[in-house]
Amino acid sequence: MSSPLSDPEKSRSFATAVVARLREAGHETYWAGGCVRDELLGRTPADYDVATAARPDTVRRIFGTGRTLAIGAAFGVISVLGPRSAGQVEVATFRSDGGYTDGRHPAGVTFCSAQEDAQRRDFTINGLFLDPLSSAIYDFVGGRADLSNGIVRAIGVPTLRFGEDHLRMLRAIRFTAFFGFVLEAETRRALESMKHLVAAVSPERVAAELRAMVSRHGRGTALELLADTGLAAEVLPEVMPPSARAASWHDAARIVAACDEPSLPLTLAVLAGHSADDAVRRASLRLRLSNREAKQAEWLLAGLRVFDVGNPADRPWSRLQPWIAHEHAPALADLLRARASCGQGDPATASWFTAQLARPRAEIDPPPLVTGDLLLAAGVPPGPAVGAALARVRDLQLDGAIATREQAIAAALDG
Repeated sequence: MSSPLSDPEKSRSFATAVVARLREAGHETYWAGGCVRDELLGRTPADYDVATAARPDTVRRIFGTGRTLAIGAAFGVISVLGPRSAGQVEVATFRSDGGYTDGRHPAGVTFCSAQEDAQRRDFTINGLFLDPLSSAIYDFVGGRADLSNGIVRAIGVPTLRFGEDHLRMLRAIRFTAFFGFVLEAETRRALESMKHLVAAVSPERVAAELRAMVSRHGRGTALELLADTGLAAEVLPEVMPPSARAASWHDAARIVAACDEPSLPLTLAVLAGHSADDAVRRASLRLRLSNREAKQAEWLLAGLRVFDVGNPADRPWSRLQPWIAHEHAPALADLLRARASCGQGDPATASWFTAQLARPRAEIDPPPLVTGDLLLAAGVPPGPAVGAALARVRDLQLDGAIATREQAIAAALDG
């Protein structure tokens, strides 16, 4: 696994070295899963996973306990720590999984051959092995053909794969949309018949999958597929319209696709445009989003409604400045622009908002002319009156009605 600060070349070199070291010790070893898929697609892998015949305790002995983590040892996985900027590599012993009792974890694992190991994986395009030393590909599941033909297909019986880990249904949507592939018919039928099981997946895992889905290429298609397969009603019921074919959902998918900096909070704000006022809050609570994400989603939705009315240039700056000066203003600007490009908002408003963000920060958010202590010293009664006076004076300052400390104090006392 690579960190955001990992160097791609160093990560690749380290992952190759891990294979070479295990091979030298006499153990069959390959790159496995997503990194092989990305290699064959001509993409730079985000991280590297290694599959090996070596048992977990052997892996630790070869690389040393100081350079390994045994967090996943119960499932045959050892993390090998690389040098600076190389990240780490997950080394998993070839295994077949026992029965899944919780829709996520196998009850136990049995170490086995590479061919058997491939059968436990989720999709054929993720079930390939590659020898980085010889560039040989080992395909026991038909993954190369599906990669060439642009197909996302569950390995073996789709209902069994989705029954083992219900989150795989969301992963099927994400891979299909991200790569621009087609979801194989039997795999899709299984997903549609088992979609209700995703409710048993932890909210945190669902949210993580949604974050990945809506922040990457193909996000608009992913939202369309969520609706068309019925998964949207399971994972985003608060913002899902009564009909999967509702124009509002498909309009929202186009807007999210048009954003430059998409995120889960932004997506919730767009999807909730025609939902109940508390839809974003309820969705955030159910998905257990962080306070920051939840507040951002609600703020963006409120911002959309504020700037959907009239010409902002005709309104007092003091009413609009809090939106322009806010930390999430760039996301709102992106959203207003995306909506306008999809025919869902006023292009002039989007351009105006973006232009305001280009102004110097000192103009957008000038220092207040007075403080609460200064107003108390000037004779403003303590308590709520001070807060009200500060707000009134700030509005006058932003609107250009006053420009000095003396004028601010006078205005506060006049109030």
